[in-house]
Amino acid sequence: MATLAVSERALCLMLISISDEVEKSIDYVGSIMSAGYQKENKYEGQPPMRWMRFTVAGETSYGLVEGDQVEGVSGTPFGDYRRTGKRYALDDVKFEIPLEPKTFYAVGFNYPEHVIKISKQQGIEPNLPTQPDVGYRANNALIPHGEAIVIPKDATEQVQYEGEIAVVIGKTAKYLSEDEALSCVLGYTIGNDVSERSWQKSDRTLWRAKNTDTFAPMGPWIETDVPDLDALETTVRVNGEVHSQFRTNAMLFGIERYISTISQYITLHPGDMIWMGTDGTSPNLKAGDSVEIEISGIGVLRNPVVDET
Repeated sequence: MATLAVSERALCLMLISISDEVEKSIDYVGSIMSAGYQKENKYEGQPPMRWMRFTVAGETSYGLVEGDQVEGVSGTPFGDYRRTGKRYALDDVKFEIPLEPKTFYAVGFNYPEHVIKISKQQGIEPNLPTQPDVGYRANNALIPHGEAIVIPKDATEQVQYEGEIAVVIGKTAKYLSEDEALSCVLGYTIGNDVSERSWQKSDRTLWRAKNTDTFAPMGPWIETDVPDLDALETTVRVNGEVHSQFRTNAMLFGIERYISTISQYITLHPGDMIWMGTDGTSPNLKAGDSVEIEISGIGVLRNPVVDET
């Protein structure tokens, strides 16, 4: 009986020891998880994030912006990723375009005032669209926040900005209703659809009027926390002076309508992007100017203007 009692006591101590080790293991795993070493997925209850692409010490990667710093990430916002724990001041990194889109969709004539004023500039009668019309842009025109817009040597003085909200697709989508449309959106960034108006009027396509190298500044990052599109306001400044200000979502056809329309015919994929058009008009840009497009809740895209040399 005495031997059995000792064995029971030893067994109890062993179980207590095992329990303590299990608890320590759970705490250890929990600490790793909280440090960001788990696989994370934005669409599974993850908190809102601000994604950017940046280069530091010759290496380009995605990162998560927190205040005036960015933490490096291994992976992309369109799949699995891990935080690296490496942090850098935003002032110490080179901004890159937030994504290299698989397909670069662009919406034209989506704000009534813009349609009317551009039509008058070109000497034609305004013709408001009666349905969503979708076009495309070329990736070669994309440049990041801070990089220069280059005016070609043979361009006229009619080089103008167009400040736009850009929708970044995060999930594969097909046959979405308007109510379902935003379910495939990762977030939003800012675009400047620079346009040479004389070429836009004279050429049969927009191949150079809107697709010339450097004519599509985009950035500074992708903002995933945009709870109310109707609350957004777009402000465009040239050399610090406000030239355009409008409600971002005051479109003829909204983001939901465009996503739904596109998805009836074309499968949307992670990394696709839709630029949603602009309102108002722009002064002619010239070398030495600085163009700043701000969309409340998203950020500020700023680019200098230079002449081609």
